[in-house]
Amino acid sequence: MYKKALTSLSTLFFMMGFITCLNDILVPYLKQIFQLSYSQAALVQFCFFGAYGLTSIPASKLIEKFGYHKGMVIGFGITAVGCLLFFPAVSFNVYGLFLMALFVLASGIVLLQVAANPYVSVIGSKETASSRLTMVQAFNSFGTFLAPFFGSYFILRNLDQSSGSGAVRFPYLFIALVLVVIAFILSRLELPKIKSEESGNSTWSKVIKDPSLILGMVGIFSYVGAEVAIGSFLVNYIVELIPMPETEAATLVAFYWGGAMVGRFLGIFTLNKFSPGKVLAIHATLAIAFILISINSFGYLSIYSLILVGFCNSIMFPTIFTFGIKDLKDGEEQKGSGLLATAILGGAIIPVITGEMADHVGFRLAFLLPVICYVYIAFLGIKNANVRGLSTQTNH
Repeated sequence: MYKKALTSLSTLFFMMGFITCLNDILVPYLKQIFQLSYSQAALVQFCFFGAYGLTSIPASKLIEKFGYHKGMVIGFGITAVGCLLFFPAVSFNVYGLFLMALFVLASGIVLLQVAANPYVSVIGSKETASSRLTMVQAFNSFGTFLAPFFGSYFILRNLDQSSGSGAVRFPYLFIALVLVVIAFILSRLELPKIKSEESGNSTWSKVIKDPSLILGMVGIFSYVGAEVAIGSFLVNYIVELIPMPETEAATLVAFYWGGAMVGRFLGIFTLNKFSPGKVLAIHATLAIAFILISINSFGYLSIYSLILVGFCNSIMFPTIFTFGIKDLKDGEEQKGSGLLATAILGGAIIPVITGEMADHVGFRLAFLLPVICYVYIAFLGIKNANVRGLSTQTNH
């Protein structure tokens, strides 16, 4: 039964990654359609990841009431509704309606995140939870790898045509239909019952006081903010450096996310063999080095060095999540997961600030902000360098 559960969760993580990464295609697409500045275009990520800050705790409470299984089914349903809202957004051709649709869509993703992360961790051995979560997140990365190709072919190639914002209508309708089918199949599956759905006498105020959880929340905020900021503007950054069609630049973005996929598959082994804290610190240090090389070089060296940051991102989320929840007691997983998911709000804040900086001082200086984020992540890894045998209760 555990194999069936992991198969279902792998599909879930794939779709979460696929839908989330399509935002990296929407940013340059809507920027040109509505003639937006970089900071205005970054509102796509602000509305999407802002949903984490507003709906993570309500999602956690919903899961406490209905359980992991039903929570995931409901999450797929809400995400499908968000995809369908692209139809009225296209009909009225109003940027604000696109942002509203993204917020609803993201609210469903939040529910999926809060339900799936702790569920992956508690359906097997605690000692292998970090590598198990990394494994399902490798499928998340596979989704992020394929999404730019999908978005390039069905969305960006219409930029030079007079179709307005209509190019997003049918891709998102297709995604909505897929989500409905997955929700139906998932609702019919028998998955292992997890007793830890009961939260005991723990309170939100008690859980939030845990020092490791607070450090983990800052870590998640920093990691997601840096990863999304780079991914959001990578198409525009590439086109600035080397004139090429946006569709070609989008395929290069796929390798940014593809690097994370490869790194996560490798992470299944490295996180078991070496100290997760040391692995995290090394990955963060490499990310800093690659960004500094990129902003101080030109041409393809600048592009490929920034793309390599994707590989460095690979093991960050599950490892940081692990450190954040390692000291929580049984029955506190949902609250801890909800609070850590709230920290994904970094994906809303950091890209907007990066976009504002890019508007005024250019991308080279703007990308120093992700460097600061990775410095903190390196610190977090060093702080937990001697922690082994983690019992993760938990993505991005």
